[in-house]
Amino acid sequence: MLQRQQCALLTRQCELLTELAAQVSLQQRQRAAELKAWKDANPDLAQACRRAAESLAKVHTEFLAGIATEAFDNAENYSDSEYALGEFIDRYGPRLAHFNGVLQLFAQLGAAPPQPSEG
Repeated sequence: MLQRQQCALLTRQCELLTELAAQVSLQQRQRAAELKAWKDANPDLAQACRRAAESLAKVHTEFLAGIATEAFDNAENYSDSEYALGEFIDRYGPRLAHFNGVLQLFAQLGAAPPQPSEG
């Protein structure tokens, strides 16, 4: 009796997971279709976004390298002083978050469409 209930629960769980996966897949396909339509309507802007993402990726790498160096050089201070750690986070956190957002936006808008798979 208990095993039947467990099997029924597992079956229902699998059904729900299948439905969830289908819903997520549908949302991703809809988002991809919207993005493709935008790129088709704005090809020059999509290309500009791609170039901007490529250029900013280099700047982003340099920015991260600088932050990483500062964090490494001052790690002991950050461990000893909550104030110093807070200053570091306040100094770089918002800028890094905004930079990441802008870079991600350019990358998504400028990404080349996926190539159809051969099979």
